[in-house]
Amino acid sequence: MVLTAAVALVTIPLGLTALLRPVLALPVGAAVVVAVFLIISVIAFSRPRSLPQMVVSDDIYFDTCPGLMLSLDAQGQVLRVGGRDAQSFPSAIRDCAGVTLAERVHVSDQIALLQAFDMLRQGASRAETDVRVQKTSSVADGRQFILVRFDFTAIRNGEGNLVQVIAQARDVSEYDALRREAESRQEEARSAHETKSRFLAAVSHELRTPLNAILGFSDVLAGEYFGKLANDRQREYVGLIRQSGGHLLSVVTTMLDMSKIEAGRYELLIEPFAASEAVETCRAMLDLQARDKGITLTARVSRALPEVLADRRALQQILINLAGNAIKFTDRGGVVSMDASLRGQDLVITVSDTGIGIAAEKLGTLGQPFTQVDNSYNRNYEGTGLGLALVKGLVALHRGTFAIASRPGEGTVVTITLPMGGPDTADAEDAMVETVEFPPRLKTVQLKNSDEKAMMEGTAMERSGIQLGCANDHAEAKIA
Repeated sequence: MVLTAAVALVTIPLGLTALLRPVLALPVGAAVVVAVFLIISVIAFSRPRSLPQMVVSDDIYFDTCPGLMLSLDAQGQVLRVGGRDAQSFPSAIRDCAGVTLAERVHVSDQIALLQAFDMLRQGASRAETDVRVQKTSSVADGRQFILVRFDFTAIRNGEGNLVQVIAQARDVSEYDALRREAESRQEEARSAHETKSRFLAAVSHELRTPLNAILGFSDVLAGEYFGKLANDRQREYVGLIRQSGGHLLSVVTTMLDMSKIEAGRYELLIEPFAASEAVETCRAMLDLQARDKGITLTARVSRALPEVLADRRALQQILINLAGNAIKFTDRGGVVSMDASLRGQDLVITVSDTGIGIAAEKLGTLGQPFTQVDNSYNRNYEGTGLGLALVKGLVALHRGTFAIASRPGEGTVVTITLPMGGPDTADAEDAMVETVEFPPRLKTVQLKNSDEKAMMEGTAMERSGIQLGCANDHAEAKIA
């Protein structure tokens, strides 16, 4: 290609000299000079030109790598020290050329360092370990050591033998401190959660015995078994005592059930029963409450719905909590519906209302214990915030699903599904834990209240014409 261009450049000037008029033609000598100049230019520009190359030594790479860089021999002796952040490390490993690296770390971490080197000798390409290195001065933060993470890379010869090790060291003290703090807080949260569960269980047990006495004696007074009440106000007050005690017992029972679920001690009693009966029982229990608020409560159950294998009491608790919440948050003139149907192998229960609804950003907080949409002290709706948490726990124990959809001002729809055949047998057996007295000291509490229990039982027996003798202690009972 270069030769062709040269021939063309020589021929063109000479041809022009021969063909053009003498006035316009170039002298022969000038044409030759121009041709030679053009040939030289073509050759010069056609030759490949090499760009200037900057020679970068290994020292630059070694000294500009982040952290502290160490070059060691196969025995772990430091040959060279470098790295961009070398000055920020303690002098124990910054000025360690000519000594064995293991000598400069904490004595308790020397074994871990030697094990990392042994992995490289056995053929590993890299190894990593965390060791403590004594600080030059501990005045600033009071810490005597820093935690250093060494990343070792093996360099081998043609035969595969370890000849050199390149180590990159990074100070991970702050990361380790954050990790320890996170673990500590997680442990504190777990401990607080367990303490809360034990407290709930203890309080529930402590409250149930006197509550049963209050409810029992209020029933006796309301029944006027030992004489007529003087006036209607007394009857009203007895009714309020019974109503308030029943509400408090419901709260206590919910707290106890929640503590059992969280502690893994809630045992399902799986049995076949008609879901329609559970729905109708719930409707009958809440019908008066709904009518007092001017709310229409409806229940619809599919005729093709067979018996379900589930915990009857748990299903009723689910329905009562969901329907009770719907009634609570629905204004006068609204409608609350309970529907039960079959979808595949699942029982589908839907509780819907035309109440105040819930904003989308607050749906995620529902179902957390002691959490309500409105957690302010002056909220308009009372409650402990345990209802939905209990529902979700009971549904999870049945291996079911829980879903909620809501729009502010339009209402809320809660849908749960339970397997018709009951929770998986193997999973259920694994989940079941033998129920124990929780906590054990509560046996003493029941002995303290045995007089009240005996009085209540005695009252019932006296009404039936049965004579009752009371033993003061266990030994006396055996003698009797």
